[in-house]
Amino acid sequence: MLAYLFWHRPAAATQTAAYEDRLLAFHRSLARSRPVGMCASAAFRVAELPWLSAAASADGAPQQPAYEDWYLLEDYAALGVLGEAAVGRGHRSSHDRLAAHSGDGAGGLYALIEGEYSELLSGAATLSAATLAIWVKRARGSRDVGLGEMLGDGMDPQHASLWRRRFVLGPAPEYCLLATSPSAGVAPARLPEGWTAQTFTREALLGG
Repeated sequence: MLAYLFWHRPAAATQTAAYEDRLLAFHRSLARSRPVGMCASAAFRVAELPWLSAAASADGAPQQPAYEDWYLLEDYAALGVLGEAAVGRGHRSSHDRLAAHSGDGAGGLYALIEGEYSELLSGAATLSAATLAIWVKRARGSRDVGLGEMLGDGMDPQHASLWRRRFVLGPAPEYCLLATSPSAGVAPARLPEGWTAQTFTREALLGG
């Protein structure tokens, strides 16, 4: 299973509530007429995304919140279908209303390497229930000495999932563990020298 992730913020002058309404409308449009190969999608409000730039407003007001969208896909072919469907018949209006009010954005493609495939395949409930996203970054020049297997130590495969980046589409880290609590595999003492893990909370806006 693959997951296309998209991180984004509203444009500076956009009201948060209106932006979220447009975001949910787009996801609901996809859910009503699901592109071939897309299993589910989910949208989250996140407190912090250090790899997504956020310029402070001119009057010093708090920066716009960040959002993280997950699109679960059966295979690579489904990624192309999703890209075309998002701006195609039935979805283009909701997509364009959202895009017109979006600011900075970045994407990433990840593959499931540990977790209950059947749970994720049946929908985004497991994805949405994971209130923590633990992002693991590799030190520059270091080798991956079976780290992927180690990161999953102690996780509950029924309620957590471990993902690895497949293409470098943006600056996001190489691994992501979705869970309700950190597991032993991502503890700082277990990571190789130079590797880092950052834990961010997230609030599910919609998943299904």
